[in-house]
Amino acid sequence: MNLAIKNEPLPLEENIDGVILVGKTRVTLDTVISSFNNGATAEEIVYQYPVLNLADIYAIISYYLRNKNEIDLYLNRRSNISKQVYEKNRIRFDNVGIRERLLARQSA
Repeated sequence: MNLAIKNEPLPLEENIDGVILVGKTRVTLDTVISSFNNGATAEEIVYQYPVLNLADIYAIISYYLRNKNEIDLYLNRRSNISKQVYEKNRIRFDNVGIRERLLARQSA
């Protein structure tokens, strides 16, 4: 019996915003790699995100380990974008005194 060796497509898709998602889910590559780098096994990641497929997580971890520098650059870019958005929102939606403003609005 001959074993048919085939190339399986990587279960990653880039959305319109340039964010890489796992398969047809809303779970990001960032999330999976962060969990893995924090010591989670593939099984733990699937347990934490049941929408994911175990074989897909193993494929993603394998891809990450083979392309670590490239993926780390992507993750750093995403982290920088996230920090910029956070800072813009912090300035735009100042939460200092929010309780007082809400209470004043409620009593008006």
